Amino acid sequence: MVPEPRILRRIEVLVFVTVFLDLVGFGIVIPLLPFYVQSMGGSELTVGVLLGSFSFTQLLATPVLGRFSDRYGRRPIILLSLAANAVAMGLFSLASYHHLLPLLFVSRILAGATAGNLSACQATLADVAPPESRARAMGRLGAGIGLGLVLGPMIGGQLSQWGAWVPPLAAAALALVGALGVLLAMPETHAPSGRAPAAKQPSRLSVFHSSPRQRALSLMLLLYFFVFLSMTTLQVAFALLAQERVGWGAEQVGNIFGLVGGLGLVIQGGLIGPLSKAVGEARLLIFGTLLLAAGMLGVSASAQPLPLIGAVVLLGTGLGLTQPLLSSLASQAANPALLGLTLGLAQSSGGLARTVGPVASGALYKALGASAPFLAGALTALGAAGLGVLLKREGLGKKHVPAPAARDDR
Repeated sequence: MVPEPRILRRIEVLVFVTVFLDLVGFGIVIPLLPFYVQSMGGSELTVGVLLGSFSFTQLLATPVLGRFSDRYGRRPIILLSLAANAVAMGLFSLASYHHLLPLLFVSRILAGATAGNLSACQATLADVAPPESRARAMGRLGAGIGLGLVLGPMIGGQLSQWGAWVPPLAAAALALVGALGVLLAMPETHAPSGRAPAAKQPSRLSVFHSSPRQRALSLMLLLYFFVFLSMTTLQVAFALLAQERVGWGAEQVGNIFGLVGGLGLVIQGGLIGPLSKAVGEARLLIFGTLLLAAGMLGVSASAQPLPLIGAVVLLGTGLGLTQPLLSSLASQAANPALLGLTLGLAQSSGGLARTVGPVASGALYKALGASAPFLAGALTALGAAGLGVLLKREGLGKKHVPAPAARDDR
């Protein structure tokens, strides 16, 4: 049942604020993570293993948390995720203060194991937003992510002047503020009548067996993997390429990542809804993945600052278009009773890409040079575009045609 517009707007605002606070906290600490590891005696390999431990535990845990959200509701899972993230960031701060590398690993593993916040927020919006407005709603959620990722590194850089333990402590405080907001103001959107039966917990295979669009759902999970696999190339190899070819340091690279986040904010915050209604979500997804491929090719070939910036604009625009559409289309392919589990599996598919992608990009860079990871990223994005064409043939993400207005003969 679609709630009245006032309640829908309130839920959208609360979800936006929740993911914004969560991603600000994420952005505060993640760019500084290599410095924390180095201060504790770890190497570059340690940094990779630490990031991989988060992604791997997230890969395993997110579908389970999504299943629980189908059984017990979205609100308890969001609260659990935010509260556990606050604890994890508190442990992160303690590890930084005492230079305890094992405790830092415990912090990131706990954060990954309870990282069900994003998929539960996506399921919350999918519960209440009608299909014709779902891409716009997911776009606003994406805007909260983008804004958090733009502001988080800036805040973290400033707070680090007060001590290495201060940024993660601030991230813990933000997670607690988000949990308090959910506790006090967010209604439950997954009514008991629509939840999975208590007698039998759904299995992961039931996501496919119960879906009216099994093939489309399989294509969506592959799309998640391909898009996130391409995206990890930017996160791992861009700074190395920019330093090697145009002499950029941490400040310039940080500005570039801010540009990518800003593009995502503009596209997902205001443009994605009208564009998806105008051309259809599947077509827009294909266009976004082609832009992503073009940006990857441009980065691989750039040896001067201006072409490199232009390529990043293409890449960032492609990511800004693609990410909210993935969530919207996955929700349309799912059985409504298993929406949380489905979106959790989708996030796990992305998590698998984030686990293997950094290792693959690093190996390609070392073995074949700076262009190799981005050429591979372009091929992956083209593969995603091909999957988008197949998805369109399945009838998912068609252009929404408004119904004729009812006549009033009074």
